[in-house]
Amino acid sequence: MHILISNDDGYLAPGLTALAKKLAEISRVTVVAPDRNRSAASNSLTLDMPLRAERMANGFFSVDGTPTDCVHLAITGLLETEPDIVVSGINNGENMGDDVLYSGTVAAATEGRFLGLPSMAVSINARMPQHNETAAIIAARLLEELLKNELPADTILNVNVPDLPLSEIKGLKSTRLGQRHRSEPVIEGRDPRNKKIYWVGPPGAHQDAGEGTDFHAVEHGYVSITPLKIDLTNHQRLNQLDDWLKEIEL
Repeated sequence: MHILISNDDGYLAPGLTALAKKLAEISRVTVVAPDRNRSAASNSLTLDMPLRAERMANGFFSVDGTPTDCVHLAITGLLETEPDIVVSGINNGENMGDDVLYSGTVAAATEGRFLGLPSMAVSINARMPQHNETAAIIAARLLEELLKNELPADTILNVNVPDLPLSEIKGLKSTRLGQRHRSEPVIEGRDPRNKKIYWVGPPGAHQDAGEGTDFHAVEHGYVSITPLKIDLTNHQRLNQLDDWLKEIEL
């Protein structure tokens, strides 16, 4: 088995190193990751300039692009042999609820699935995590199960792990995405030339965070595992939309 590992925190991120070290115990791994932090890059793909990939001292490939670029490049030309599966992470900070729409970590896994490979995104709910080893072990165990029981072609696993010792993890839970309140307002400031600048405000507080959501599981010490569909079509609303469109005259 050949595992492709990527992330959005950059090729020097401790979570990436921990994941690669653990998965190397069970398989051959190749790491292709951004040259710097590209958090919140979502599914952006670089089309207006060439990409550069360089093998670094730690053996990882560093790419001057987005997480999606890294996975796309790795699978479609950079590597001599195509990997069997894509694992993205371990991300510093959770990717739950509405966050998945912006997450570069989830986007890397999504690109793997777009290109036909089973894929998984792994995050830990701390900006400076103390227990990346916990998330790495859980990722390895999930990976072994994923290879035995592959998911449908339109599905990736979004995994969020509490920043706890493995002995304190209460278990694994299948969850749905929660929801946040709207984001906080932008923060206005001034640059050194006294021109206005704006910082994107922090994400909103949890709104839908009840039992069954990813927020609830992680808050209570469980690993949250959410199956995400690549097909964003709301199939249940197609008939309603048909009726609605009939009222429009051109």
